[in-house]
Amino acid sequence: MGTNIIFGIVIAIIIIAAVLYAIGFFMRKKNQEKLNDLEKRKENLFDLPVIEEVDEVKRMHLVGQSQNTFREWNQQWTDISTKSFAELESQIFEVEELNERIRFFKAKGAIVQAEATMDEMERQVEEIRAGLKELRESEERNSLEVQKALDVYEDLKKKLRDQGEEFGPAYNELQKQIKNIEIEFTQFVTLNTSGDPVEAREVLDQAEKHTYEVEDLMKRIPAAYEELNRTFPDQLKEIQDGYKKLLEQKYVFPEANFQEEINRVKKRVENSMNDLAKTEVASVEVASRDTASDIDALYTVMEREINAKKYVMKNRQIIEDYIDHATKNNRQLLIELDHTAQSYTLNHNELGRVRGFQTEVDELARRNNEYLPKLEKHEIPYSEVQSFYKDAYKILDDVESQQVEIDDSLAELRRGEKVAQEKVESFEFRLRNLKRFVEKQRLPGLPGEYLEFFFVATDRVEELGKELNKIRINMQEINKLVSVCEEDLDLLDEQTKDLVDAAALTEQMMQYANRYRHSHPDIKAAIDKSLYLFSKEYRYQDALDEIGTALERVEPGAFKRIENFYFNNRDLV
Repeated sequence: MGTNIIFGIVIAIIIIAAVLYAIGFFMRKKNQEKLNDLEKRKENLFDLPVIEEVDEVKRMHLVGQSQNTFREWNQQWTDISTKSFAELESQIFEVEELNERIRFFKAKGAIVQAEATMDEMERQVEEIRAGLKELRESEERNSLEVQKALDVYEDLKKKLRDQGEEFGPAYNELQKQIKNIEIEFTQFVTLNTSGDPVEAREVLDQAEKHTYEVEDLMKRIPAAYEELNRTFPDQLKEIQDGYKKLLEQKYVFPEANFQEEINRVKKRVENSMNDLAKTEVASVEVASRDTASDIDALYTVMEREINAKKYVMKNRQIIEDYIDHATKNNRQLLIELDHTAQSYTLNHNELGRVRGFQTEVDELARRNNEYLPKLEKHEIPYSEVQSFYKDAYKILDDVESQQVEIDDSLAELRRGEKVAQEKVESFEFRLRNLKRFVEKQRLPGLPGEYLEFFFVATDRVEELGKELNKIRINMQEINKLVSVCEEDLDLLDEQTKDLVDAAALTEQMMQYANRYRHSHPDIKAAIDKSLYLFSKEYRYQDALDEIGTALERVEPGAFKRIENFYFNNRDLV
């Protein structure tokens, strides 16, 4: 029994020892694999061409802030390759020692620290390489910009040498500014070589700035100089010569200070030339825009007077004849008005309007008579006379248009009277025909309302005839009467037809209703009442309504059938 227990314990110890050995073997192997990985990462890190990249940037002779940045990256690499590397080596050695001493768990913690150091070194190296790359590319860009500025500078210097005459008085100042730029570039090279990168960068910035400023000036100056040296002087000479010639031809200008304006523009050109010599191009361009505008205005004044003279010479006699024509027309119209007023009432102030025309025409004649001697003596600008002529044309055209309108209205009075006379005859004829038509119907009598309206229409026609027979007639009132008479006769004609139709239909209905007289008491009553309305009161429509309603009750549709037959065969009934 005791032997078995001891044997079991030995077996258990062996098994535990085997398990512990297996675990230890596995952990040692795992730690060794991580150590191998760290070694590989370390080798890969130090195989990177960081030193070559540092040397490459160092050979670029950076200046200013770029140089400071490079120094920071270089120091970081030095720290990594010395301190960080030494720390990593120490941590790896510690892991190896712990692993050999079978202190696996402590070795595992040391590996974690070593991996953290490795991660940080890799991150920093990547950051350093990115920074060095940005420095290289940035410096390349800066070099390109410097070279570009130098190329522009060389082009400007060559252009000034080869095309100096295009810059006029600005030549000397431009030459001085280009020389200053050359001094700045030289100063930049000196400072950069002597190891003062900060000041060198400032000088370079100024050199580039001044280069592009001079480039802009040299683009704008030739056009400005061309205007000041040729365009404006040629235009001003042309204006001065033209003005002198026009004065010799006795032109009068409303602008009393015309010569002073020419002199003022000339002075501005001189001032602009002085500003150009100082390369104050912005001021020159603003002044040149004003100069161009003023020169256009001077040309406009002279062209206005030249064109005005042509207009005045062409229209002088025409205006005079037109005034005479309007005066004659007005006199004739006044005579015609006086004659017409004896026979007709004038309702539109025709006489007052024509007298107003005469006042307007007389004023035009007066002003024209004032202008003519001044024109002969060259005491007035042609443009002033032109303005008067154009206003005169508008007034005379308006006067003539209204004269024609009034003359037509007078003729219309006579035509209207003739039409009204014909209308009276037509109205009287229609009244006679209506009277004969009603008499032919042999009706027992006529309704009072109809007779009253007939007499009213007759009286209005007679009134129209009396108005037309007056010595002085009012065509406005006559035309109103004509319109009223036409309406009355149209209505009377309609009432007459309705009356006759109602009477005829009543007779037809009563004849047809007689067949029911003895069999239907209501028909007999209706016939009697209709006959009374028809023969005693002459209310033919009421009589028709009475018999028609009763007949329709006895024989539906009879009324419509008899009515259709009547209107379709009216001539036979």
